[in-house]
Amino acid sequence: MSKNTPSTISLASYGIGHQRVHYQYSSELLHQHVLEKGMGREASSGALAINTGEFTGRSPKDRFIVKDAITADKIWWGDINIPFEPSKFDALYDKVIAYLNEKELYVRDCYACADDNYRMNIRVINEYPWSNLFAYNMFIRPTAEELRNFDPSWTVINAPGFMADAEIDGTRQHNFAILNFTRKIALIGGTGYTGEIKKGIFSALNFILPVEKNTLPMHCSANVGDDGKTAIFFGLSGTGKTTLSTDASRKLIGDDEHGWNNENAVFNFEGGCYAKVINLSQEKEPEIFGAIKKGALLENVVMNDAGEVDFGDTSITQNTRVSYPIYHIENVKRPSLGNDPKNIFFLTADAFGVLPPISKLTPSQAAYHFISGYTAKVAGTEAGVVEPVPSFSACFGAPFMPLHPAKYAEMLSKKMQESGVNVWLVNTGWTGGPYGVGTRMKLSYTRAMINAVLNGELGLYSYDDYHIHSVFGVAQPRSCPGVPKEVLSPRATWNDDEAYYTTAFKLTNAFRENFKKFEAYASEEIRRGGPQRYAF
Repeated sequence: MSKNTPSTISLASYGIGHQRVHYQYSSELLHQHVLEKGMGREASSGALAINTGEFTGRSPKDRFIVKDAITADKIWWGDINIPFEPSKFDALYDKVIAYLNEKELYVRDCYACADDNYRMNIRVINEYPWSNLFAYNMFIRPTAEELRNFDPSWTVINAPGFMADAEIDGTRQHNFAILNFTRKIALIGGTGYTGEIKKGIFSALNFILPVEKNTLPMHCSANVGDDGKTAIFFGLSGTGKTTLSTDASRKLIGDDEHGWNNENAVFNFEGGCYAKVINLSQEKEPEIFGAIKKGALLENVVMNDAGEVDFGDTSITQNTRVSYPIYHIENVKRPSLGNDPKNIFFLTADAFGVLPPISKLTPSQAAYHFISGYTAKVAGTEAGVVEPVPSFSACFGAPFMPLHPAKYAEMLSKKMQESGVNVWLVNTGWTGGPYGVGTRMKLSYTRAMINAVLNGELGLYSYDDYHIHSVFGVAQPRSCPGVPKEVLSPRATWNDDEAYYTTAFKLTNAFRENFKKFEAYASEEIRRGGPQRYAF
């Protein structure tokens, strides 16, 4: 099939009887359909820009998992993994299918996991052409030969225009994202935010890989150097996962979701990148900036009449995004696999400004901080937030982790022991004071610290090389090439010891309060990996 030749496929097995189905359209054809339907505009870079509507981000309270024979005794049920009745799912599915039977549809066959031993075949059924373009960008694209006998093991059904009736359908409100492991369906409705499409599948993998394959799934980015050694970057949104892993001197494996297999190799789940573009500039992030071209999909950005994007304008949302196929980045690993992980970076945007810009963690500290998954919200990002607020997301990705965090931490600890990997805590947040007083850590400094680790210049561990932080107990280096010495000591950047320690103790108390829900599952060694000093 030529990349620009329209094609169709039968969806009768899903209950969809009509033939207004556009199958396996190229990004060019999808781009054209979006423009013809008035659903988006073309930016001056050639990228397509759309608005996702009411929702410009995920809606964690509207994410459900069907509680059935497969999931009942394995899922970590609660506010993150919310149970949904099988009968309610079946009824809602039928309503969504009836709705889609009246719509023109876009279908894509694709897959996740670059390691063939873990490959998941996926069929994505979309109401909107730009949602299908997102699927083209973000999942791995099969060859023509692979499509001949393609058998999807999971299906994503995406109906942004369908609104649920909460009282009848069992949802919280009109939008929903529901995983059904028995029927192997991710059912999404009432929201146009494209991130729900990929996160549904990756949440499924975060259950399947540990339970069925004894393989660790990770919400992280990864790259590999010329020496063949892989670096892994964990971090929540806005901490720098995509930025720091996209480095012209190293080959990018992937920017968000990976598995660590039993052969000590890391493999990308995805076929593309989904990057935040708030305050994006060609000078600071040239690789990402250059990837925004024909084929890329910009979300919720503000453009002028000439199609020029104002990346600093957050009037629609602070969560402005772009998706693009990984081949838009010049320096990528093909295939998206990396061997011999030697360094793991936990990225946190500490808005309190008290964590060291980089510190080396012991195994117990690494397990503690992995389970904690700390970053911070800053004033203005959410209604009512007027000062920094601690934010904890277990395993740096709790909304996507169906199992108890201790399971993933246990698997990571085992991988660390087997591979001899070093773990580093990197503060990409504030220095010289909290948000509103201090300044954001310079990207150039953070890159210099990470490069020093990867080059072996911070790999030694001795009393002369490091200082043990008096509050957090982590080992912070005394010097680093390319970084002023005073920057390496957060206390020194404050010029007010009393204010610094008061704020530091405030954060340690938040750590301990958050960790209470994990104490029953954590060993004494892991518990001792947290801050040991208390505020009075």
